[in-house]
Amino acid sequence: MNTTSNDGHGTPHEPPAVAPAVLWPTRPLHWSVRRELWENRSLYLAPLGVAVLILVASVIGAIHLPATMRDGSPDPAKQHELIEQPYVFAALLLMFTTFVVGVFYCVDALQGERRDRSILFWKSLPVSDLTTVLAKTSIPVIVLPLITWVITVVTQAIMLLLGSARLLGSDAGTAGLWTHVPLLPMSGILFYHLVFGHGLWWAPLWGWLLMVSAWARRAAFLWATLPLLAIGLLERIAFNTSRFAALLQYRFTGGPDGSPTSANPMSMAELTLATPAQFLASAGLWTGLAALALFLAAATRLRHSRGPV
Repeated sequence: MNTTSNDGHGTPHEPPAVAPAVLWPTRPLHWSVRRELWENRSLYLAPLGVAVLILVASVIGAIHLPATMRDGSPDPAKQHELIEQPYVFAALLLMFTTFVVGVFYCVDALQGERRDRSILFWKSLPVSDLTTVLAKTSIPVIVLPLITWVITVVTQAIMLLLGSARLLGSDAGTAGLWTHVPLLPMSGILFYHLVFGHGLWWAPLWGWLLMVSAWARRAAFLWATLPLLAIGLLERIAFNTSRFAALLQYRFTGGPDGSPTSANPMSMAELTLATPAQFLASAGLWTGLAALALFLAAATRLRHSRGPV
């Protein structure tokens, strides 16, 4: 049976052409990042668990809040420090938690897929090694700072509401609490510190850990730390200098101007590294990003050549 139609002149009608689906270049990267979040739920479950513990402690600490506000009233600076301290401590604890999570994620990111042989499946998909490495890099550089910021701001807001509820009806009042804990400016400082500091300024650290993860067959954490310690010790013995240690200290505990990032870590204002213009114009930022590019290029090549462990 001939099902070909014609127009009455014996010419068959051709089916209408279907335009191929347009695949945006960023779509594989988008889904690769989503895969990382789906496979590594500790990226957000760990800080969420710490946030719950902080809120439980805040409920207990709110019992003494009226007395704290009254006792510090003769010294405004002391009162401000006492009231702001729990909020800063909550931010520091969450930042430390996500830093540890980021380190262990990077160490296992490329070694783990070779160890459990899932790399054979992922390489069968139309996703390049570069896209995979970039997706894994975006987790500590972009995603984790944003997760930390959101969880921290929500936690601090709940702490502020709990403190306000405790102060209702007391002679201390809630106005002083909201004056000493300006949530909006604090959230802006925190966003700047996380994105620029933990993300961009520490980018060489994340790149180094990912490269070692792509290279090491086992014990990636040791391979990531022992060479750095060995270089510092050999320099000290051979030349009696500590320039390599000073370089690491500058990168991980200093700011773009070379000074420590925080003279008083229990003050929210001290979390600011520098002005955005100073930060973007600093040589340390761009040399760090150049080092990140080299580490990621090496990690991409290693992932292409390395097979299952």
